[in-house]
Amino acid sequence: MTTTQLSKSAVADFSKQFGGEVLAPSASSYDEVRKIWNATIDRKPGLIARCTNAKDVVLSIALARANGLTIAVRGGGHNIAGKGICDDGLLIDMAPMKKVQINVEARTATVEPGCTLADFDTAAQAHGLATPLGINSTTGVAGLTLGGGFGWLSRKYGMTVDSLISADMVTAGGQQVHASASENADLFWGLRGGGGNFGVVTRFEFQLHPVGPDVLSGLIVFPFDQAKAVLKQYARFSEKMPEELNVWMVTRKAPPLPFLPESVHGKEVVVLAICYAGDAEVGQKLIEPLRGFGTVVGEHVGVQPYAAWQQAFDPLLTPGARNYWKSHNFTSLSDGLFDAIVDYAGKLPSPHCEIFIAALGGQVSKVASDATAYSNRDANYVMNVHGRWETAAEDDKCIAWSRDFFNKSKPFASEGAYINFLTDEETDRIASAYGGNYARLAELKKKYDPDNLFSVNQNIAPS
Repeated sequence: MTTTQLSKSAVADFSKQFGGEVLAPSASSYDEVRKIWNATIDRKPGLIARCTNAKDVVLSIALARANGLTIAVRGGGHNIAGKGICDDGLLIDMAPMKKVQINVEARTATVEPGCTLADFDTAAQAHGLATPLGINSTTGVAGLTLGGGFGWLSRKYGMTVDSLISADMVTAGGQQVHASASENADLFWGLRGGGGNFGVVTRFEFQLHPVGPDVLSGLIVFPFDQAKAVLKQYARFSEKMPEELNVWMVTRKAPPLPFLPESVHGKEVVVLAICYAGDAEVGQKLIEPLRGFGTVVGEHVGVQPYAAWQQAFDPLLTPGARNYWKSHNFTSLSDGLFDAIVDYAGKLPSPHCEIFIAALGGQVSKVASDATAYSNRDANYVMNVHGRWETAAEDDKCIAWSRDFFNKSKPFASEGAYINFLTDEETDRIASAYGGNYARLAELKKKYDPDNLFSVNQNIAPS
């Protein structure tokens, strides 16, 4: 059954009990509310339930079960594959649930599933605290966490899931359960990387760490004709840098940033993005060798609020553009990969496309691969082939470029994949993303969602 076949009385009864807003396609705000970050995905749920608490989630799941409705669950709506939206079924929209509570003495945070990274960072940084999150402040905390989560602080403090202390979840049967190392420990294991397969999380509890509130961060930009030399030196440098330091590599067409000369605006460049979570003077000495990787055409590095650095890439990742990603994991970076990067970064199909390499390792690799559902602990680097463009007319060439480069770089990649970077078509990579943990996840799915009610996700079928 689709929601369009629900009787008016069923929707009315649901609305009377429901604490939030219920939107049918006829509602004036429906089209705005259903939008997600990736504009290539345009789905129209039959009903949107904008939840305000766990009770609303329980009621929503009951409505879906009673009427055989497809369920999509949305936090920030940032998922590249569009898993936060469905056609015809019920959208359980968690966006209104945005409370963050900080316990300064215990260094913990409780975070509701509608929060973005900016919501969490702002609250925690008021006390000089943070949890490892992503790099775009509009990303939802819930989806990021459930897929593993990594960012600037991960080398020092691990994956986002490594700082997860507990979670509250509503199961497919409508039960509210608490998961931690001591309570429903099997579910707690699965929530740390297993995606939205087991239920709807209504509350996260995180460990916080001392960070900033000011950090040394910024960009060093090199000309594209020196790309391979810069990449080779980056590989050697990143293998030995301390855990407090993180340097990512980005190659793209230069935006018209004020610290870059006009002669490179719109031209291909290689960018080193830096974040040092320690004493700024020590950090300046550590990053000095980076400036010798080539001829610096522009630099903007200094001490700034960590929360501001977390928003530095927001202008390049605004909602409403068309996006298609492909990604690989790497244990190490090789010359063959660099040749492929130089080749494909030299023929970007859109000024918004880019290739970036994120450095992990450090604390991430010190956790056993079976300690959490996220298993790719040997992935010292994650590369994202970020296809991004403005119009539907550009779809074919931008998607083809992303796929071609993915295939060209595959021989140099390691096993596994980052589940949050998989597109909707990559169902064949889900099992490999979890490696030896997949069978255990399938058993867990059978226990908590045997009918696969939660299937609009990077789906793990019940064993």
